Amino acid sequence: MSPSARFSSRLRWSQEPNALARAIERRGGAPFLDLTLSNPTAAGFSLPGEPVLAALANPRSLVYRPDARGLRVAREAVANHLAGLGGAPVSPDRIVLTASSSEAYGWLFALLCDPGEGIAVPTPSYPLFEYLAGLAGVALRPYRLAYDGRWHVDRTSVRDAVDRDVRAVVAIHPNNPTGSYLSQDELRFLSATCAERGLALVCDEVFFEHALGVDSERAGSAAFQDGCLSFTLGGLSKCAGLPQLKLGWIAVSGPTGEVDAALVRLELIADSYLSPSAPVQFAAPTLLALAPAFRSSVAARLRANLETARRLLAPPAGANPLHVDGGWTLPLRLPATQTGEAWALELLEGEGVLVQPGYFYDFEGEAYVVVSLLTPESDFATGMARLRASVDRAIAG
Repeated sequence: MSPSARFSSRLRWSQEPNALARAIERRGGAPFLDLTLSNPTAAGFSLPGEPVLAALANPRSLVYRPDARGLRVAREAVANHLAGLGGAPVSPDRIVLTASSSEAYGWLFALLCDPGEGIAVPTPSYPLFEYLAGLAGVALRPYRLAYDGRWHVDRTSVRDAVDRDVRAVVAIHPNNPTGSYLSQDELRFLSATCAERGLALVCDEVFFEHALGVDSERAGSAAFQDGCLSFTLGGLSKCAGLPQLKLGWIAVSGPTGEVDAALVRLELIADSYLSPSAPVQFAAPTLLALAPAFRSSVAARLRANLETARRLLAPPAGANPLHVDGGWTLPLRLPATQTGEAWALELLEGEGVLVQPGYFYDFEGEAYVVVSLLTPESDFATGMARLRASVDRAIAG
């Protein structure tokens, strides 16, 4: 008998569906209110089809002229977009295009880390890090985002995280799912910490343009800070509501010598993949020019749903929306009479409402669930009303 094929230990995760996935399967296709919807193309948002398709039909795409950092026309469009965020020029020569922010992370892990070395990452945060780091053979060193009515970076935990074999600090600006931006002081702290220890700062700004209000203490884009070697991530997925077109970017900033050394090596990595397609790169100027209309429509829904959550879950409700400043997600604290997973299962099975349990994002303690503010408004309002009813019954009973 032939021996079985061996697979990499990087793929160590269980292939078994979690309890929530099994509960959805048991419904046998019965409908439910999905309060986890984060796909803009499925949430009723889209750019006007005619100009998008026309931009993608550029005949220059028929000729293959690869550029490792990305086609100049696309990098210039991204540079102009970033300049609009900070009011300062950005050089297209300091931008490298990728197919997605996930790919950008993979490239940066390869650029900055030898196998077994670490990356400091915030918690709570999006669970994708565990997989991307595992595939790259990189260890995660968590630092805390603490909550006291607003979220903030726990500086002691950052110092503890970088005391080990860490090569970079990741910040998410604003964080997913906490919706918290870095303050100006926090960005300065992270930059100074990285500079003191010879580390890089990776700042994920895919939700940066989706602020829910004005805050004079909020940090601007990390693409304009030069206190340490920094890599700022963005992309069409959240900026323009076009996740299917697969275009992201890395903007490199910091001390000139370190930036130049990083770009030479990053270009080698990019040249090994040549990921972004020519049609989307040639279309980038048009797509970024159309994006503000998408963001305006999204902003109206985010604010309406946030107001609905605050109204329907107002005291004395036992479900409390946490403070958020931006992004598309809203964490809720529920009574700790059961775990967040148990609440998610009860809401699905008893109310036909799908939420995500907080452990998906490594929330500390219990009981947290997370909902998407991108959900269509009528579904969101109905779901919030059902959630409150379920919590009220639990408290009364």
